[in-house]
Amino acid sequence: MNILVTGGAGFIASHIVDAYLNAGHRVVVVDNLSTGREKNLNPRAEFIRADVRDRGIGELFQQYSFDVVNHHAAQMDVRLSVKDPIFDADNNIIGMINLLQNCVQYQVKKVIFASSGGVVYGEQDYFPADEEHPQRPVCPYGVAKLTGEKYLYYYALTFGLRYTAFRYANVYGPRQNPHGEAGVIAIFLEKLLKNEQPIINGDGQQTRDFVYIDDVVSANVLALTAGDNHIFNIGTGTETSINTIYHLLNEISRADKPIQYGTAKSGEQRRSVIAIEKAKMIGWSPCFELRDGLERTVSFFREQENQGHAL
Repeated sequence: MNILVTGGAGFIASHIVDAYLNAGHRVVVVDNLSTGREKNLNPRAEFIRADVRDRGIGELFQQYSFDVVNHHAAQMDVRLSVKDPIFDADNNIIGMINLLQNCVQYQVKKVIFASSGGVVYGEQDYFPADEEHPQRPVCPYGVAKLTGEKYLYYYALTFGLRYTAFRYANVYGPRQNPHGEAGVIAIFLEKLLKNEQPIINGDGQQTRDFVYIDDVVSANVLALTAGDNHIFNIGTGTETSINTIYHLLNEISRADKPIQYGTAKSGEQRRSVIAIEKAKMIGWSPCFELRDGLERTVSFFREQENQGHAL
């Protein structure tokens, strides 16, 4: 297949690019490098520095005759979306519509879309949240992700463009950026490996559903040939507290830093965990236990630190 991966220099999508290439597909990466990193780019993929909002991106569609577009490019900062919802919508809604218009014009067969299982549901009525749970996003970023799903439905209904949307839980693993993407695991690890003291916001009892990157990648590989016109949660179905994450990372990294709490962040979601039964219809289920994933992540971050690479 000829596959376009947007945001392919980022944490999640760069791993997907690797998997697609290893499966024998031709991959073109489009990334504006606003948060993506050149060091994440696979040299076997063709890289084009561009923005998904660029109206001229249709030239790429015409040149490469893509079979599939895997859309991970996004403005990912929740706080920035609150501060500047117009900027967020321009990137995450207008940029996506631009891609979808080109998909229709140049006869792309399918779109795979990275949505969010945390921000789309908002404060949950029940735990874990399945795909039918009410969607009540409480930030512009969440509104944009849900809007993206609705546009996929429209384009499928109107133009026959097939899609699969994945509502990710909290993805972690190698290459996660502790600065741009602000995943708590990456933030803690950067501090611990530099012998600095991490601070937990609030009491640390807030929970999340942490899913390892390789499990997310396998879902994106399966979606090339399955799951048409469906939305799937991709997580573990298990709640883990921030305190538990800290204790595990402290132990695995052998940092021996005492736990320290700071001021709770206003508006932070207290509990978030998603049900994953529906994804079995495409043959997917998570394979990595939390400790195994954390050990692999610590090894990667330690290697980067030892080699003097910026995290």
